[in-house]
Amino acid sequence: MIYPSNFEQKIGFQQIREMLSDACLSPLGRRFVERVHFLDRFDLVQRLLQQADAHILRSGEDFPSSYYFDVSEHLNRASLEGAFLEVRGVFEIKMSLRAIRQALGFFVESEENAYPALKALTKDVEVDRQLVAALEKLVDDNGNVKEDASPELQRVKRDLIGQQTALRKTINSILRHAKNEGWTPGDAEPTVRGGRLVIPVIAEFKRRIKGLIHDESATGQTVYLEPESVFELNNDIKDLENAYHRELIRLLTAVTNQVRHHLPSLKRAYQFLALLDFIRAKAVLANRIGALMPTLHKRPLLKWKDARHPILHLTLQAQGKKAVPLSLELDQEQRILLISGPNAGGKSVAMKTVGLLQYMLQCGLLIPVAENSEAGLFEDVFLDMGDEQSIENDLSTYSSHLQNMKQFQLFAGKKSLVLIDEFGTGTEPALGGAIAEAVLGQLHQQQVFGVITTHYTNLKNFAEKNTGIVNGAMRYNPAQLQPLYQLEIGKPGSSFALEIARKIGLPKNIIDKAGTLVGKEKIRYDKLLEQLEQEKTDLEALNATVAKQERKLKKAVEEYTALKQHLEESKQDIIRTAKGQAKLLLKDANQQIESTIEQIKRSQADKEQTKVARQELDTFREKLTPEPKPVFKKANGSVKTGPLQIGERVALIGQDSVGELLAIKGKTAEVSFGGLKTIVKLEKLERPDPTMVKEKAKKEKEFQVAQNQTKGLDVTQRMADFVHTIDVRGKYAEDALTTIMNFMDDAIMLGMPEVKIIHGRGNGILKQVIRDYVRTLREVASVSDEAVERGGDGASVIVLK
Repeated sequence: MIYPSNFEQKIGFQQIREMLSDACLSPLGRRFVERVHFLDRFDLVQRLLQQADAHILRSGEDFPSSYYFDVSEHLNRASLEGAFLEVRGVFEIKMSLRAIRQALGFFVESEENAYPALKALTKDVEVDRQLVAALEKLVDDNGNVKEDASPELQRVKRDLIGQQTALRKTINSILRHAKNEGWTPGDAEPTVRGGRLVIPVIAEFKRRIKGLIHDESATGQTVYLEPESVFELNNDIKDLENAYHRELIRLLTAVTNQVRHHLPSLKRAYQFLALLDFIRAKAVLANRIGALMPTLHKRPLLKWKDARHPILHLTLQAQGKKAVPLSLELDQEQRILLISGPNAGGKSVAMKTVGLLQYMLQCGLLIPVAENSEAGLFEDVFLDMGDEQSIENDLSTYSSHLQNMKQFQLFAGKKSLVLIDEFGTGTEPALGGAIAEAVLGQLHQQQVFGVITTHYTNLKNFAEKNTGIVNGAMRYNPAQLQPLYQLEIGKPGSSFALEIARKIGLPKNIIDKAGTLVGKEKIRYDKLLEQLEQEKTDLEALNATVAKQERKLKKAVEEYTALKQHLEESKQDIIRTAKGQAKLLLKDANQQIESTIEQIKRSQADKEQTKVARQELDTFREKLTPEPKPVFKKANGSVKTGPLQIGERVALIGQDSVGELLAIKGKTAEVSFGGLKTIVKLEKLERPDPTMVKEKAKKEKEFQVAQNQTKGLDVTQRMADFVHTIDVRGKYAEDALTTIMNFMDDAIMLGMPEVKIIHGRGNGILKQVIRDYVRTLREVASVSDEAVERGGDGASVIVLK
C-alpha cells in the first residue's frame, strides 16, 4: 500500500519518472516508463534491478544506442491482406531489426556469466535472416529505394534518367533561344507545373513559341509553357515514372507479404526492443546519478552508506557543488529514526531521501548509495508531509495530519515504512507534542519502521527511553551558526532557536525574555547539546590534523624505506662491479708477468732486454696503482683557533685548495684562489694545516719547472696535439684551476674557436671557480652548459672570439 495517492509528487518520484522517460529513445520504452509502479515481490524486484545493470553502457559501440523505432503502425498495416508498406515503413523495420540483431549479438558474444537477467529476455527472440536480406535489398541506410532492388526497376530508372537528361537539354536550348529573342525574363529557369517540365514566357510573347500553357503567374505577366517539341519526351518520362511506381509497389508488396508471414516472431522481437529501450534508459539514469544495486534482502531493512538524494545531487552538481551524503541503518533493533535539529538543517531532505530511494528501489531502479550498502523490501510506505488543508473536505492543516495518523494506526504494520515530517506541528505545542508522543508510542507498539523529523523535546526524550527508537541529529556549527547537513545517529539535535535569533539580530531583551519564559531546564538542555556539538566539531578538526600528520609520516617512512633499498641495491652493484674490475686487473697483471718472463727467457737473460722488460712491468704496475688520495690533516696545536680574520690563509673543508680571505659578509666570505675571487659560505672554510701549505708551494714550484720545459715546443706540433676537451673531475679546485689556466692559454694562443671543460656536478664549487675564471678572459665570447645528452651542466662549453 502506498499512502497518500499523490505520494509520487510529494516525495519527488515524478521528476525521476520524467528523467527516465527523457532517457528513452522511442515511445516503445516510454510506454514501459508509464507502467513503472511500486512492487513488494522479492524475485521481481531483484530481476528488475539486475536488468538495470549500468555496465551495458560501458561496452563501447557493441550495445545498440539508436534506431529504436516504434513500428506498431507498420506491423498493423502489414497484417492486412493486399496492403503494402510504404518505403519509410520498410526502412524503420529494417533499421530496428538491425538494432535487435546487434543487441542479440552483444549478449551472445559477452562472457558466459555476464548479464544473466538480460540474457533471459532473449530466449524467444528470433529475427529471420531472409526477411532482413529482403529489407536490405530494397532500401539503403538513408531510407532511399536502391536502384538495383530488381532488374526491371534498374532498367526503368536508367531509361528515366536518360529521358530526363534529353528533356533538360532540349528545353534548355529552347530557353536560351527565347532569352536571346527577349521572350522570357533574363533570369528564367525551367520549372515544373502539373508534373511536366515547362519554361516561363512573358505573356505578350506566348504565341511566339508553340506549346501548351499549364499555368500563369499571380500577376498574369508570365505564363508557364510546355514547348511542343518536348511533348513526347514529357510523355515518355510520365510513362517511365508510372512503370517505376508499379515495379516499386510490386517489390513493396512482396516484402510486406514476408513481414506478414513473420508477424508473431516480429511482435516478440519488438517487445524485446521496447524492454531494451526501457532498460537502457534505467542504465542511463543510474550512470547519471551514480547509482548501483545494493545487497537485497526479503525482510524490511535499511543499511545505507553515503546515500544521496538524486535530484539534489544533480542540482548541486550543475552548480559545481557536492551533496552531503547520509548513512543510516534501520533494522529489528533500531526500527524508528527520530531526526531533530535546526530549521533548514536538512531534516526534511534526509527523510525525503529515505522515502524516494526506497520507492525507487522497489520500482526496479538502482539507487545512489555506496558499495556494501544493504536494503530490504517493505509492503507499505506511508507519508505525512506538507500542507493538506482542503476547503472542499473541511480539513485544516492539523486535521489533515491527524487524518494521516489515523491511516497509519489502521493500516501500518511490521513491514511498513512510515515517513513523517515535522511531527506534531500545526496546533498548540503542548497538546500537539502530547498527541505526537501518543501516536509515536502506538507506532512503536505496531513495530513499524519509520523516519520522523521533529523539534519537540518530549519526543526526543521518548526516543531515549524506548528501545527500537533512536535519536538522530542534523549537525550544526554553533560557532558559525551554519548547518553542516550531516546526519549523526545516536543523539538528539538542538533547534538552536535562540542562537539563530541572536545571529539574525533580534533585540537582546527579547531573546533574554524568551530564555526566561522557556525555563532554565530547557536552556540547560539546549546548551548541553550545543556544547556537545562544538566538542564534536573540535574533535573532528583535531582528528583531521592527526590523520594528515600520519599520512605525512607514512609517506616519509615509505620514502626512507625506498631510499634504503636503493642504497642497498647500489652497494651490491658497486661491489659486483669492483669485483669484476679486480678480476680483469688480476688477469691483465698475470698476462703481463707471464709475458715478461717469456721475454727474459727468449733473450737468455740479456741485460738490456731484461732491463726493458722490467721497465715495461714497472710501467704497468704504475698504471694499476691508484693515485693516493690527499689526506687532509686536522688542525693541531700549531693552527690558530677562533673566528677567521680577513687576510688569513684559508682552505675549503675537505679540499687542499688554499686561498686568502678578502672579506666577510654575514654568513658568506670572499676568497681569492690563485688570483681568482669567489664567494663561498663561511661555514665551508677553515684554517689550513701548515704542512698542507708547504705541500702546495712545492707543487707550484714543480709546475713552474714543467712550464719552462715546454716553452720551446713547436707551435704546429702543439696545434696537431691539442685536444678540445679537458676533464678535471676528481681534482681539487686549485689544481684544476692551474690546469684550466694552461689549457685556456693554449686554446687562445692556437686560435681554437671552441673548447669544452668537463668538471662534473658535485657541490658546484669546482664549476663555479672554473666559470668565474673563464669569464675574466677577454678572448671568451660565451660560457654555457653542454647539451643534456652530452653531460648537461656537468660540462661547460666555451666559445672563443
